[in-house]
Amino acid sequence: MTLFSELGLIEPICKAVAAEGYTEATPIQTQAIPTILSGQDVLGVAQTGTGKTAAFSLPILQRLAASKRPAAPRKTRALILTPTRELAHQVGASFATYGINLRMKRCIINGGVGMQPQINALQAGCDIVVATPGRLLDLIVRGHLSLDAVECFVLDEADRMLDMGFIHDVTKIIAMLPAQRLNLLFSATMPPAVAALAARTLKNHKRIEVTPSATTVERIEQRVLFVAKDKKRDLLVSVLQGGTVSRAIVFARTKHGANRLAEQLVRSGIKSEAIHGNKSQGARQRALSEFQSGRVQALVATDIAARGIDVEGVSHVINFELPNEPESYVHRIGRTARAGADGIALSFCDSEEIAYLRAIETTIRQEVPADETHPFHCAVTARMRGSSSARPPKRQQGGGQARPAGQGGHRGRQGGGGTRRAA
Repeated sequence: MTLFSELGLIEPICKAVAAEGYTEATPIQTQAIPTILSGQDVLGVAQTGTGKTAAFSLPILQRLAASKRPAAPRKTRALILTPTRELAHQVGASFATYGINLRMKRCIINGGVGMQPQINALQAGCDIVVATPGRLLDLIVRGHLSLDAVECFVLDEADRMLDMGFIHDVTKIIAMLPAQRLNLLFSATMPPAVAALAARTLKNHKRIEVTPSATTVERIEQRVLFVAKDKKRDLLVSVLQGGTVSRAIVFARTKHGANRLAEQLVRSGIKSEAIHGNKSQGARQRALSEFQSGRVQALVATDIAARGIDVEGVSHVINFELPNEPESYVHRIGRTARAGADGIALSFCDSEEIAYLRAIETTIRQEVPADETHPFHCAVTARMRGSSSARPPKRQQGGGQARPAGQGGHRGRQGGGGTRRAA
């Protein structure tokens, strides 16, 4: 066990961390914070839920505070690139929380909202800019921001960035950075494209790799519910009205499917909101706020929209439709069992999804226990699990799927509370 007070962090930052109730650093924080404080580049292989945001935000705040050099007009000292608006706001909130005792100007740059407030914030200069690539480039081209004074550069969720087609934008942005800078790249997985990007970006870096098995997945009770396709909505309503689900993220495969499902839940008397890429930034933020406050019980999401959602108290993740890329399953269920809590992941499986289930079980190296006690159990589909005739159905388009989330032996639900750890 490593305490934050043992990592060389200055008193104002330690005080902010303690105020949030955090005492023990996660493995990636224990390794990354001293490395970044020493000025060495880092390649962090870690998925969401391992505490990677604090792993880079805390030492960046300290490095900026040490130099005591304010940002010049239309310039920034630290640039953090994220693939989604939600993740940008989550990272921005982390800097605000841990930098509360430091005089740092921050700005979040993302599309889907008006540009003028962002222009105004950049005019006087910002110590820290958290941005999505498209809007950032737009503001640079318009002359509202220069990157020639960046001291620290972070590329967060690099695999997702490339998966969403941002590689050219990211390459353009990196080319605008000064040669002398600190580089931090974080990715859940290391496919060849990310490895090549890391090789071009990082210098004499330290690779830090952690797995979520001991921090998140082992505290998740996983179950599969076999059900006929036309009974899935009835099953979902039954589960949500059963009295055990306080707050659930429900995964649909497409944006249209997420909208329809949220509307059906509302008609059934269940407070629900959909969140996906076609929603405006304002609508997405309102939905998240309602979900965080508890006014909405079910947040129906696609894979891309759910990236960056970090809400404590999510009791259940429900895979209304199984992901057609098995690695996405780990990303999805990681939305629950956060901050030391336990969680439950339920997967609805119809006859067309048996092959998806098999692929998931191969990836996580365990059989997901079946719940045959629910009122819509389909014995015919359950028997198909042991058949060799099922073949993977054709992949569907829409919603988007996450890239591989890493490996690890998942042994089902274990443990309970534990020490609260920084996100």
